[in-house]
Amino acid sequence: MSDSEESIRSLSKRHRLSLSLINDGSGDDLDDISSTASTKEEESSRSDTPTQFYNRRGRGKPRAKKCKLQYKCSNILQEDHSQPIFGLQINLNAPETDPLTFATVGNNRVSVYECHENGKIKLLQAYVDPSNEENFYCCAWSHDDITKQPVLAVAGVRGIVRLISPIAMQCIKHYVGHGNAINELKFHPKDSNLLLSVSKDHSMRIWNIKSDVCVMIFGGVDGHRDELLSADFNLEGTKIISCGMDHSLKIWNIDTSEFTDVVEQSYNYSQTKTKRPFSTVSNHFPVFSTRDIHRNYVDCVRWLGNFILSKSCENCIVCWKPGNIHQPIDKVADNTISIIYRFEYKECDIWYMRFSLDYSQKIMALGNQCGKIYVWDLDTDDPSTVRFTKLAHAKSITAIRQTALSKDGSILLAVSDDSKIWRWDKISG
Repeated sequence: MSDSEESIRSLSKRHRLSLSLINDGSGDDLDDISSTASTKEEESSRSDTPTQFYNRRGRGKPRAKKCKLQYKCSNILQEDHSQPIFGLQINLNAPETDPLTFATVGNNRVSVYECHENGKIKLLQAYVDPSNEENFYCCAWSHDDITKQPVLAVAGVRGIVRLISPIAMQCIKHYVGHGNAINELKFHPKDSNLLLSVSKDHSMRIWNIKSDVCVMIFGGVDGHRDELLSADFNLEGTKIISCGMDHSLKIWNIDTSEFTDVVEQSYNYSQTKTKRPFSTVSNHFPVFSTRDIHRNYVDCVRWLGNFILSKSCENCIVCWKPGNIHQPIDKVADNTISIIYRFEYKECDIWYMRFSLDYSQKIMALGNQCGKIYVWDLDTDDPSTVRFTKLAHAKSITAIRQTALSKDGSILLAVSDDSKIWRWDKISG
């Protein structure tokens, strides 16, 4: 079957997908949960990493005795494909009155779930790719700008972007352009039709899912020299930060007339009205680039306001910014950097391990390769007072590939290499 003829077919729950409910939170198996705040001894220990930076921890500053974020494991599900679940995303576009909806991707499977009270998780839909060679790595939620109906984008090892409509219960579109696997997908924060894809082919692309064209390609002359692993839009949607296996982080400016013009052209383009292909624009030149943050693969990056959080296989998430601490990013004339803080943890030196932030950017969560989850409380003006809670469960012993937080941070979801989905609910008090 050719790519143009492929579609993701809805699965029969009885024949094609079975979810094994390990514990619904009502049994005694959850008694071995530990939710442990970091101790002074654990904070002072330093992992062996090649980085040369240090924590800017002021002496004599107040220290929090205990992280106020405490969670309890309320449910564990296991998908039947027995393969790692690499991707997890919560639909933050849904009305707050609706149940929390999230999607997972792993193997050639896409599953959509709902969270209900008392730790319950309900399977809504599941899809399988027609190719057994597909292995989905990532997903991202958006919505139709007219009907407001949800749209789910998924991609993976075959380099094909697929758009799934949960309402229509089928794959409605697919895009072919990348020359290799796609490692991450992100929708523009201001335009629900613009989708960013991050690829192993050393490039990124922005697609207009309304007119089905590739708007811009990032890469080339001054682009990445190895596989791209992660990227993120800033909150205003004016910049993109990217990272990859070349150890570098690059900032791309899309607050330009060139980008605005090509986006407008993409909305006016119609394949039925012209035989000419759309004129995709190439951007070869990032406005900032550095290899001074990490000494290994950089597999996850996120904006934190005007700061940047980036992670490598070095047991550390680094908070930093281009230039000096008070210098606007647009005014940085060279590739100097300022390290703000280092969030250190243990047993996470394999790559493709993603951290997440809540909607308000006050909570950060990351799983390690031994099944533990670190949760940091970022709601502080002094980085030296930041503390983490470490979540552990006797049945969580494999790598936690990705985490996701509900809008208010009350629900923490995680997916792991043993096909499990973990739900942790915040303990109030």
